[in-house]
Amino acid sequence: MLNRLPSDISALLEARTPGHSLPAGLYTREDVFEADIDVFFHKHWICIGLDCDVPEPGDATVVDIGKTSLILLRDDEGEIRVLHNVCRHRGSRLLDPGTTIVSKLVCPYHTWTYELTGELSHAPHMGKDFDKECHSLKAVNFKSIGGLIYACLSDNPPEDIARLEETMLERLAPYDIRNAKVAHQTDVIENGNWKLTMENNRECYHCSANHPELCVSFVDLDFGFDPETLSPEDLEQAREHFRLYEERTKGWEADGYPSAAVEQLLDCATNFRSQRLIIAGAGESQTHDATAASSKLLGHMTRKDLGDVHLWGMNGWNHFMGDHAVVAIVIPLSAGRTLVRTKWLVHKDAVEGKDYDLDKLTDVWIATTDQDADLVARSHAGVLDPAYRPGPYSKFSEIGLDKFATWYVDRMRAHGY
Repeated sequence: MLNRLPSDISALLEARTPGHSLPAGLYTREDVFEADIDVFFHKHWICIGLDCDVPEPGDATVVDIGKTSLILLRDDEGEIRVLHNVCRHRGSRLLDPGTTIVSKLVCPYHTWTYELTGELSHAPHMGKDFDKECHSLKAVNFKSIGGLIYACLSDNPPEDIARLEETMLERLAPYDIRNAKVAHQTDVIENGNWKLTMENNRECYHCSANHPELCVSFVDLDFGFDPETLSPEDLEQAREHFRLYEERTKGWEADGYPSAAVEQLLDCATNFRSQRLIIAGAGESQTHDATAASSKLLGHMTRKDLGDVHLWGMNGWNHFMGDHAVVAIVIPLSAGRTLVRTKWLVHKDAVEGKDYDLDKLTDVWIATTDQDADLVARSHAGVLDPAYRPGPYSKFSEIGLDKFATWYVDRMRAHGY
């Protein structure tokens, strides 16, 4: 296959029709995938994990992004570090994928040894004039925002993450995610492009037909509807729902819990949206009966009626509830394969079988993620079909998708495509 030039990708970007999905090549071509990794996963802030992934000094986990491998760890002083998983000798990987516990970072090739801060402490047979200080591991720019670890591989990370930080530090403070515990994690590989994964998550047009478990606690009206297609009874129900939203939001904020929608979706580098959503039914948690899965609430929480603080990011989505949180991180593997890594968080002292039931904690989002994986695979197969033409987004239910596609094109152009 001939290597395509950035100008060739530019033609695809120019072909995008506002209000419509992207041209097929932007989902399917490997050269576009490589450009996506370079632009979005190297030069923008991405969520790579959590403080509580590495709760104790010496805890480490490896996160691979394209050809780049990162080590997220906690050093001997209890500080979080993000380091490149590349020995400064001849480039060997230091740690294998997955989680581990280390006292030092020792290269398995020639035993160059690094402190958990990244400083080179031992390099045998390199001579007396060898300067160890010049060969520390390369550190990565990162921020812990309320316990979520955002990294940027660029030396000039976007400054507009400040609004995300300001918004979420306040919203996440009562949940104390930094000191939570990962009760469960799943890795699901979706057979589709990462942008299809993100588009699928940013609309609930498909929810009522595909997510019966989630719809017990999730209100699909929150993501838009066409008022002209509703019966008078359903329209009145929708209006009542949004009257309730206004009332709840005012009440939550009066009690000191920021709740109103905050969006940074266009004309920006750091793409996010957050809002405190009403939980349907029993109103406590995203479980199969909408009641709390854990009797021990997260962090400093004392209430189960504070809804779901949702956070969309560029490469994931999050739901923070009184009793537990769900954090999903999206990592592209190829043009047609995407890893969705989902973590369920509980209070650090919560005990399985006593304070929470693992099946109740996880069953809704395990089912939802599997259902979404099937939908994304269907979408990707359709985009590969020669008959595919970009279709119109719903102006009621898919506004977020149009904004995401617009933002994607704008950011690609900003980086020279």
